[in-house]
Amino acid sequence: MARICQITGKRMMVGNHVSHSNIKTKRRFYPNLQKKRFYLPEEDTYVTLTVSAEGIRHINKKGLKTCLKEAKEKGYM
Repeated sequence: MARICQITGKRMMVGNHVSHSNIKTKRRFYPNLQKKRFYLPEEDTYVTLTVSAEGIRHINKKGLKTCLKEAKEKGYM
């Protein structure tokens, strides 16, 4: 499973961990992903998605059907 949100397309970012002595080493910033099950009443089925916290907020605001449609258009799914 890739660490990519299926709704927003958020993925891992790379940056530096900076110590007190200003030594820089590479580190990773992972998105806040959860595996969540959503009910799709139009098809009377459940859909399991790997979504970020922001993706869950998008689904609550716009609705699951429109979010799935937009994600397929953008190529996240």
